[in-house]
Amino acid sequence: MNKDFHVKKSTEIEKIIKAKISVGDQYFVVYKQENHDNLHMRFAISVPKKYGNAVERNKMKRRIREVVSKLAFYKHYDFFIVVKSSASKLDFKAISDDLYKLFARAKILEV
Repeated sequence: MNKDFHVKKSTEIEKIIKAKISVGDQYFVVYKQENHDNLHMRFAISVPKKYGNAVERNKMKRRIREVVSKLAFYKHYDFFIVVKSSASKLDFKAISDDLYKLFARAKILEV
């Protein structure tokens, strides 16, 4: 994915969290916020150190980026994905299915 699709600044991530519009389950939490300044969606990923070592955290980020790149999202949304440590036991298919359900519940997917 192009770097234009990433939320880069911590202040922007804090704004998304402070909007307090979120959906979650035992593996992930997705925060969302409308942003009409952009012509496309943007996202950020957070994997805490409790999840595992750097190799495992980066692998999870790569998997999430792959899932996000394959889906069609509404324009003008920023979202922030927080991975919980219990997600370490999921394979790629389970990650993909779980995130798809969360994005659908958050109503940010184009159907």
